[in-house]
Amino acid sequence: MDAIELLKADHDVVDKLFQKVKATDESEHPAIFQKIKAELDVHAHIEEVIFYPKLEAEGNKELVDIVLEGIEEHRQIKMFLKQLAALAESSEKFEPKLKVLMEDTEHHVMEEEGQMFPMVKEQFEASVLKELGAKMEEEKKNFKKSHAAASGK
Repeated sequence: MDAIELLKADHDVVDKLFQKVKATDESEHPAIFQKIKAELDVHAHIEEVIFYPKLEAEGNKELVDIVLEGIEEHRQIKMFLKQLAALAESSEKFEPKLKVLMEDTEHHVMEEEGQMFPMVKEQFEASVLKELGAKMEEEKKNFKKSHAAASGK
């Protein structure tokens, strides 16, 4: 799987979780949020340590600008993840924050898939994207292992 296929697959997993939030009772949202958080944590990590640095180093100025915007969007999304994780499930702030997290993430995904990924395909050889995908897959496994160990799971 190349880097773009891997990231799109991650986007699809998160989108399914968002659809589940929209289709279920609020009482189920905190448990679904935990899954969303786990997926977004690992996804942001592999983008930030492998994918984005490669694009920043070798992409054209327009692509680098999109990457820098993506990094800022990650900061915002991580802030919401942290705030939501700290809230009591019964807090009246939980649902509005979850809604904004979903909207911000959906916006980020639309920009990546609509603007960034087509530019990446133009500027990078398929073999480079395959190699990046393999590195990202490995990093994803390592991240999940280290976080499972840290949380005692």
